Amino acid sequence: MKSAVYSQIGSPADVLFSEERAKPEPGPGQVLVKMVLSPIHNHDLMTIAGQYAHRPSLPAVPGTEAVGIVEALGEGVGNLAIGQRVAGGAMHTWAEYYLADASRLVPVPDSVDDETACQLVSMPLSAKMLLESLGIAAGQWIVQNAANGAVGKLVARYGAERGIKVLGLVRRQDAVEELKALGIDNVVATDSPDWVETARGLTGGAPIVRAIDSLGGDGPQHLLKIASDGAELISFGAMTERPLSISAADLLFRGITVKGFWGSKPPVKPQRIGELLGELIRDAASGKLVLPIEASYGIEQVAEAARASGEPGRKGKIALRGA
Repeated sequence: MKSAVYSQIGSPADVLFSEERAKPEPGPGQVLVKMVLSPIHNHDLMTIAGQYAHRPSLPAVPGTEAVGIVEALGEGVGNLAIGQRVAGGAMHTWAEYYLADASRLVPVPDSVDDETACQLVSMPLSAKMLLESLGIAAGQWIVQNAANGAVGKLVARYGAERGIKVLGLVRRQDAVEELKALGIDNVVATDSPDWVETARGLTGGAPIVRAIDSLGGDGPQHLLKIASDGAELISFGAMTERPLSISAADLLFRGITVKGFWGSKPPVKPQRIGELLGELIRDAASGKLVLPIEASYGIEQVAEAARASGEPGRKGKIALRGA
């Protein structure tokens, strides 16, 4: 079978290549899946570049999520059937076939397109788990940066469903208009000199008790300009690939606390995670949740796909497709 591979840490566009590998065999509790579509996530690229918590032994096949067709069942698997289309988290999904734990896969209704199905875990589920972990009530305010990103849009949407008030920060004014066209309001562009006053006007001066940073670097500084004293800053991502920049004064004198959120180790019980994933499947089946793919590439084009994933202004994920 054809697989994407990297044998050294480095820039994904430089170190990724494709090669023929033996088709794996499912062990107890595992499923062999024929890959249909597998997205390229930021954490996939960070892993290849050596910037993520997970450091696989090399050479390695990347990829952590996909939609595909069940090809074979391992011993003890009774919740799935050969020929079913399934989605969920797995490892080594950038290949024509991959193995997954049966407990982490869910059947996908025919009404859900492959583009949406292959993205249900890393972004939508993380957004739901993040909101679940904030410990705030309906009517309270949170602020997030990268509000025009895929996760940012989902946090705004699912936050509104919970009655949570979400203030979004973006870096350019045209992004405000783009989000407004999607029905997402309460967004401020930080390239405006009076953006802080605009943000405070949107909240009516109400306390902002949580701040979600997906940028790293100077991202927290903007968030903490409008977050309330005693607020909690949650580090959710590091799109700038730079260390968090937070002043000692914010910690010492304002009582700001900082914690991280990692979807691989969420502060949410497994049973609840299953319930949240079920909600996403229902949303996707009804057409309420649609996640676009900007472009898909063959596995032999993996380096080109990684390069395309880093291009700004995309309207959806870049994905690899199976045979």
